Amino acid sequence: MTAFLTTGTGIAQKFAFVDTEYILGRIPTYKSALEQLDKISAEYQKEIEAMYTQVDQLYKNYQKEKVLLTEEQKNTKEDGIVAKEKEIKDLQKKYFGAEGAIFQKRQELVKPIQDEVYKAVKELAIEGGYAVIFDTSSGAGILYENPKYNMSDEVLGKLGYKN
Repeated sequence: MTAFLTTGTGIAQKFAFVDTEYILGRIPTYKSALEQLDKISAEYQKEIEAMYTQVDQLYKNYQKEKVLLTEEQKNTKEDGIVAKEKEIKDLQKKYFGAEGAIFQKRQELVKPIQDEVYKAVKELAIEGGYAVIFDTSSGAGILYENPKYNMSDEVLGKLGYKN
């Protein structure tokens, strides 16, 4: 069994925490950016749903006509339906994929605000001599937090916002 001992060398580490959700929720430009993203996302979703409705109608029409079609006509209609479904999936990826339009818009609208919050936290950490500042909004397994060490309002102040 190994034991680790620490000796009192007089060096105390300072810790604090912030709640980035709380901070960001009090920044009007952040709220506006999220509203813009939601609006754009809803428009894209509406467009995709309309396309799926078209595919559904194509399929229903195909089912009705299938008995009257030649094998070649069936294949042509089936290929058309499959191509339309692939087009929709490609569009979904273009809009909502990992590097899609929503991601790009989020990078444009939200990331600069998050970067400013990070910069303010870093400055406060340096100014206050904090070794670590935790983010309680991420639920990183913090079981207890003393409000005395919550620096969220200080971060907002550093950014020029009042609580």
